[in-house]
Amino acid sequence: MSTPISSILNRKGRQVVTIGPEATVYEAIARMVEHNVGSIVVVHDQQVVGIFTERDYLRRIALQGRTSKTTQIREVMTANVLCVGPRSTVEECMALMTRQKCRHLPVLDGTTLVGLISIGDCVRAISEQARAQVDTLTHYVAGSYPA
Repeated sequence: MSTPISSILNRKGRQVVTIGPEATVYEAIARMVEHNVGSIVVVHDQQVVGIFTERDYLRRIALQGRTSKTTQIREVMTANVLCVGPRSTVEECMALMTRQKCRHLPVLDGTTLVGLISIGDCVRAISEQARAQVDTLTHYVAGSYPA
């Protein structure tokens, strides 16, 4: 499969929930809940500087006894963010997420944030392609081709 991530973004949309590094964890969680997402990209001066996920909350707030209303995102975000480009393929992204044990990858076109891809998006794309291949092979074997 060589489906570029840009095709997934074209289908799902390019909206990315973001927040500044000075915001509190409480504000980030509220925004994540409002948008029903599991991560939020941290931006400063229109540049990606981090990502904060539900997993970060559990490990860096709940288990460390911090409070979400007083802790700033910059203190607990993942700063070394793995990013991909829109021409990266689904396989490349899946391999990167598997190897690095992460579930979300910001998509940058140069230095501009153009989307966010999740492991679920990649699994869905692979599943859809497999389903299409099965349909094609089924029609081929049966000798019937859809119009």
